[in-house]
Amino acid sequence: MGKSIVGAICAVALAAMTGACTVKVHSGKKPAPPPAATAEAKAEPAPEKKRPMIRALKFAVKDNRVELPGPVLFETGTAKLRPESDAILELVFQYLQATPQVTKHRVEGHTDTDGGDADNQALSEKRALAVSQWLVAKGIDCKRLVSVGFGESKLKVTPEATPLDKETNRRVDFVNAELDGKAIGGLPVDGGGKLAGDACAK
Repeated sequence: MGKSIVGAICAVALAAMTGACTVKVHSGKKPAPPPAATAEAKAEPAPEKKRPMIRALKFAVKDNRVELPGPVLFETGTAKLRPESDAILELVFQYLQATPQVTKHRVEGHTDTDGGDADNQALSEKRALAVSQWLVAKGIDCKRLVSVGFGESKLKVTPEATPLDKETNRRVDFVNAELDGKAIGGLPVDGGGKLAGDACAK
């Protein structure tokens, strides 16, 4: 190999290490394209993915009731939660986590008019308590929850002319009852419903 070529190669190597200069070598052939940047050099560091802060979540609350995109569902005539209720209850859980200032939250059970009054009252209480227990199992302080049943005494739709009317009346409502230790509006935290039991009980 000629000295001039060796010298040119050395000069290129030196320039690559120091970045001091650029040496062009003419060998009668078209110059080779510059080496492609390595994938490591090209890649920019991916922005760090931050988990959304729970307190940034927004919830619609009207008349102290948390508005949800769908109902809490149970097996017919029982207080057994259906699996599709989990997504709705997860939103309630997130809401309660995001609002520690709500020191008492009322879980209200309501039924339609099918069946006897006493049976409906008992069923509404059991359903309210089942929902509270679900929330406690997720990590909500049981002392924040007030489980009450209203039976068929507070229908949203009356008369019940269609199956949809009945479905609307069969519901669980979630109501802020106490803020920083003070009852909202000076009203009883049970909202006039019948206490369904203690969510803290094992």
